[in-house]
Amino acid sequence: MSFLDKIKGLLGGNKSKANEAIDKVSDVIQSKTPDAIDDKVEAVADQAKKAVDKIKK
Repeated sequence: MSFLDKIKGLLGGNKSKANEAIDKVSDVIQSKTPDAIDDKVEAVADQAKKAVDKIKK
């Protein structure tokens, strides 16, 4: 079983929960880092959400 297969299995039908978790992690990172990098954190979070949405089961 490949790493991607494991990720697909873990996500299952829980893509919305994964996206919520990405948002929460992004918020924590933004609260602990300077405001100057908030845009970069948001951009990475958006890319992570796109990657989750692309995973097909």
